[in-house]
Amino acid sequence: AAYGAAELVVTGIVGCAGLLPTLAAIEAGKDIALANKETLVAGGPVVLPLVQKHGIHLIPVDSEHSAIFQCLQGVPTGGLRRIILTASGGAFRDWPVEKLSEVTLADALKHPNWVMGRKITIDSATLMNKGLEVIEAHWLFGLDYEAIDIVIHPQSIIHSLIELQDTSVLAQLGWPDMHLPLLYGLSWPERIPTPWDPLDLVKLSSLTFKAPDHRKYPCMQLAYTAGRIGGTLPAVLNAANEAVVALFLEERLDFQQIPQVLEQVCEQHHCLTDPTLEDILTADQWARVQVLQVVETLQARVLVG
Repeated sequence: AAYGAAELVVTGIVGCAGLLPTLAAIEAGKDIALANKETLVAGGPVVLPLVQKHGIHLIPVDSEHSAIFQCLQGVPTGGLRRIILTASGGAFRDWPVEKLSEVTLADALKHPNWVMGRKITIDSATLMNKGLEVIEAHWLFGLDYEAIDIVIHPQSIIHSLIELQDTSVLAQLGWPDMHLPLLYGLSWPERIPTPWDPLDLVKLSSLTFKAPDHRKYPCMQLAYTAGRIGGTLPAVLNAANEAVVALFLEERLDFQQIPQVLEQVCEQHHCLTDPTLEDILTADQWARVQVLQVVETLQARVLVG
């Protein structure tokens, strides 16, 4: 990550494992094309001061945050009022809440729009991915959580929107793949010609939106709560989510147990409000162990029942 000849480092490691390499690259004075949201979710309190200290550029590559970053080009300081993150709704956007008790692993891995890894596909199904993106957006763009909204957009063509102080709304549109966010992360501030298929609005015909169902997506609210409390709690939520999704992928717990386990782990954590890097890493490891204990307790209750 600190390789001498590199001017820019792309951090695409999945999970909190990307935090230390990203910090090493920042300390080496490298600009960062950030494709690892967990770096800011868990480490925002230590990453942002380091970015400012070394004067490097932090360029978001996550499609939603790249969209916001692109929309903000040319917007004067103080012009941003609100961020609107779009979400596909994941594998269960058209399922009634009552049917979620029947979810299988195969069901959860059927993303309607994106081709992604297994972990992030599950995060999309729970909407935890979007919740973590809310925390990432808070750190990247400096807005309070009350000014960061989520809207379900089934077509995944609008990657996110911003509302300015005069109520103008700007959006970035594109096909649901990572070509453009990656290219812009590498080429910013330039725009490079490509041979890719242009967006055909007539062929798309319609773009639709709806509010997320809080009963269907309890993980979303867990992320908002963790972000507002801050300190080490977002790191705990992120680590616990990594651990609990791994268990779900091994079919060791049910889909609806994911938010139950996460909520219990977060409630059991003694949050530190002004964490050091060591505090964050310690909280991360604590959460992973605690997930196993909570799951063991839940399963013991099921057996007794």
